[in-house]
Amino acid sequence: MSSPSDPPVEAGKPELRAALFALRGGLWRALAFSLVASLLALAPSWYMLEVYDRVVYSRSGMTLLMLTLAVLLAYGLIQVQEWTRNTLLHAAATAFEQQLGARVFGAAIGASRLDIPEGGAQSQQDLRTLREFLRSPALIAAFELPMMLVYLVLLYAISPWLLAVTLAAAVLQSLIGWCNGRATGPALREANRHGLSAQTYADRLLQNAQAVEAMGMLGAVRRRWSDTQHKAIKLQARASLAGGSWQAAAKLLQNLIGSALLGLACWLLLKEQLNGGGAMLVVAGIFGGRALAPFVQIVTHWRGVVMAQEAWRRLGRVLKSQPPAARSMPLPPPKGALVVNHVHATAPDQAALLLRDIHFALQPGEVLAVIGPSGAGKTSLGRVLLGLWQTSAGKVRLDGVDIHQWSKDELGPQLGYLPQGVSLIDGSLADNIARFSVPDPDRLQAAIEAAGLHELVVSLPDGLDTPLGPGGARLSGGQRQRIGLARAIYGQPAFVVLDEPNSSLDEAGDQALTQLIDSRRRRGTTFVVMTHRTSILSVADKILLLVDGQQQAFGPRDEVLAAIRQANEQHSRQATA
Repeated sequence: MSSPSDPPVEAGKPELRAALFALRGGLWRALAFSLVASLLALAPSWYMLEVYDRVVYSRSGMTLLMLTLAVLLAYGLIQVQEWTRNTLLHAAATAFEQQLGARVFGAAIGASRLDIPEGGAQSQQDLRTLREFLRSPALIAAFELPMMLVYLVLLYAISPWLLAVTLAAAVLQSLIGWCNGRATGPALREANRHGLSAQTYADRLLQNAQAVEAMGMLGAVRRRWSDTQHKAIKLQARASLAGGSWQAAAKLLQNLIGSALLGLACWLLLKEQLNGGGAMLVVAGIFGGRALAPFVQIVTHWRGVVMAQEAWRRLGRVLKSQPPAARSMPLPPPKGALVVNHVHATAPDQAALLLRDIHFALQPGEVLAVIGPSGAGKTSLGRVLLGLWQTSAGKVRLDGVDIHQWSKDELGPQLGYLPQGVSLIDGSLADNIARFSVPDPDRLQAAIEAAGLHELVVSLPDGLDTPLGPGGARLSGGQRQRIGLARAIYGQPAFVVLDEPNSSLDEAGDQALTQLIDSRRRRGTTFVVMTHRTSILSVADKILLLVDGQQQAFGPRDEVLAAIRQANEQHSRQATA
């Protein structure tokens, strides 16, 4: 619940732009140091002119010494300015990542939950790409573009014709840059898309490595992965080939302009139209080359520009899909009263309704068994009840509060969830059960005993401190399910959703689960259990029957079971007749 006095999150600003705007002080200072370094870069030309003008004619060794010391000082100052600029850019890049790191991490987790391709590890990579771009040669070249005006003014002072030729070359360099973008941009974007697809496919294969190996699927899935990866490599090669051609053209033009300006300056000198005399022959070429250098640098590193643009777009989409939670007033812990008010729901980014007009209510301490055939919508209902999916119509309220709007940081410890596919996190057994918070010994022991994990804890080499590894792959399905169950009930949550909690349990585990639910409901925990097994029904107070995402029956357990039996008997009689 938002406080009326709280400002809107980020004041409506897109988060990436807001984070970049916060760095403006450091970036402006970096620009200033870059411009000073560019001005000092005129020192070699000044040194050459002074040597020709003063030393050669005066034959003064002292003048040569002082001029040499002055230009060496300028070289030293250039290095100091560039070092300071690079340090400022490095600090800005680090601050950008630190400012957005936690936010991107949370958004990436949420985007992965919604199966948004740009989420997960890709979001972290995109943030690193943007960080690196903030100190890249392309951005440094962009900082040096304003100095182009200085060089153009100096060329105009020598001769307007030199300015005209340099401007024409600048236009050609801009055209080369535009052509480079047109030639490489689409291919790079498509290559990144295929590369991301191949990486995602490989990650999912690793999660099913045992099944892939056991059933001889490795060759087939490797060919499918290879096809996608080959497309990415082919597109990258095409982009590199096209980009290399335009980069070569940009460098060629830069080299040609130096000779062209030298030849033009010589012709102007012969016509006595070159201001500054013969010394300007070489200076004109130097100024022209420096005026075009930023363009060449940007074209050379255009791949980094495209990658940064793509990272900005992808990361912006992920952050938009997972808006930051608005400030809310703290709410008292829920007691477990659940009201589902005519809920309709779809999967994220999908149009087809998976749930239609679901409506029921539970009091604290009641147990609801959700039954129905496979594909009936039981798992989808669990996600909606926990606020993981937003409803398209209707509301799910826990103690009168919309559960989707409730702060997950605040509400999370009061909820428990055991999904169908139990996924453990790389950490110790205690970390996984205690949800990676500081374990409370009493709560930890209570969860272990309730889930029947004592024998497993004793059998592990380091007990509760034993690392489980990624996904707990070394454990059996039943062991992972028991650990997930202990995690779901850790800390006596008020509301727990169990999705097929006994699918990997033996008979003893099934009985222990029934006892656990019965014991925790007596303490006030509200349970919603999706199940195909009848053993859970013995502790259920109410039953919800789902078929094709629609609520077919809801009510007290015995009444619903009797209605189902009656319907089955009637159907059998009709089939026999």
